[in-house]
Amino acid sequence: MNRMSTQSLEQSAAAGAEPLKSPQISTVVRDELQDVPIIDVHTHLFMPSLGKLGLWGIDELLTYHYLEAEIFRFSGIQPEEYWRLTKREQADLIWRTLFLENAPISEATRGVAYVMRELGFEISESGLREAREFFAQQDLGSHIGRVFAMAGISEAVMTNDPLDPEEGSLWEGGATPDSRFRAVLRLDRILNKWDQHWQALLAKGYKVEQGLGGATLAEVRRFLADWCARMKPVYMACSLPDTFQFPEESVRGTLLQGGVIPSCREHDLPLSLMIGVRYQVNPKIRLAGDAVGKADLRSLEHLCAQFPENRFLTSVLSRENQHELCVYARKFANLMPFGCWWFLNNPSIVEEVTRERLEMLGASFIPQHSDARVLEQVIYKWRNTRRTLGPILTNTFQLLAEDGAIVTRVQIRDTIQRLFRTNFERFAAPAQVSVQKSAS
Repeated sequence: MNRMSTQSLEQSAAAGAEPLKSPQISTVVRDELQDVPIIDVHTHLFMPSLGKLGLWGIDELLTYHYLEAEIFRFSGIQPEEYWRLTKREQADLIWRTLFLENAPISEATRGVAYVMRELGFEISESGLREAREFFAQQDLGSHIGRVFAMAGISEAVMTNDPLDPEEGSLWEGGATPDSRFRAVLRLDRILNKWDQHWQALLAKGYKVEQGLGGATLAEVRRFLADWCARMKPVYMACSLPDTFQFPEESVRGTLLQGGVIPSCREHDLPLSLMIGVRYQVNPKIRLAGDAVGKADLRSLEHLCAQFPENRFLTSVLSRENQHELCVYARKFANLMPFGCWWFLNNPSIVEEVTRERLEMLGASFIPQHSDARVLEQVIYKWRNTRRTLGPILTNTFQLLAEDGAIVTRVQIRDTIQRLFRTNFERFAAPAQVSVQKSAS
């Protein structure tokens, strides 16, 4: 590096260390939020080598289950009739009903409207046709790069189920890695539906038994070790109902304590627990039919206390559980709250939850994830996050300045980097981060 560039960097660093006046803080927060390359720590997106599992395009955006839940409120169509339609017919119905006949003011419909605008299409009779023509011409690999750039994310963490027949066979066949995507070893079929899926492990050569006898727990750990080697996941994960208890003398409790938790410890991986789902309260509307319930978070207390060498990424679905989660995070350093999941992902609630976390935890949490199921959703989901968190962080630093502390651009940048990148990097792979620090 020449003298000129070194001097320039030093001047830039010095400028970033200058005290900010209160009116300057909002501009700096906005700029730094725009510049940070976000790690999207939980999605349902897939790298291209996993084929049709990855959803993208206008028809998938329109038939997302949030919008399907709305169509049954705005249209007289019955679920049985809707499911008989083709995907394109479903999208046509949703477009006509939710976007043309009604103002798209819900969070989900407004998000689609924003994506349409950013890609150059109008909410009009011809807009859907033009969008379909555009997506039909796209190469997926380059389109992913464009979408990630528009969203301001550097990588997306997937949700990968080794017991899904289609996905499992793709991994076993040697799915090509993509540096923009990180794998997660999803455990729902093992922990929540063992009775329905234990024979899939047996068929793959693992000596498991339905009643968990014999070498079952050791074989489950061997199965997880094999998939860790194959996927190289950044964490293991499971969604759990609002009735989740730990400790518990149940199949799930036994598998969790004797199989999953030791495996996470052995492979130095966090376990992500997403707690509070009430499954299929209205099965007629399929994926849109799940609801929310308040959970007993003493189960989380027991996990953190009993297994201090394990790390737990946790998101809770009920608004009523948020304060309790913050309290537990103050007590246990091996607990990392993350995101505003599903029904909480509305600006009014995101604002409330984020303010509470900042007040109780400082910047030691992960404020959001997209939970995107369709690629282009990250465009509006991360735009909404930046728009919602900007005023919150501005207010936080303005209060700090008013209370007598010096606030600088560097300080704001480091806080935003921590919230959207380094908290996850350090929690997911602390040993790797330590090695990188030593090397530097």
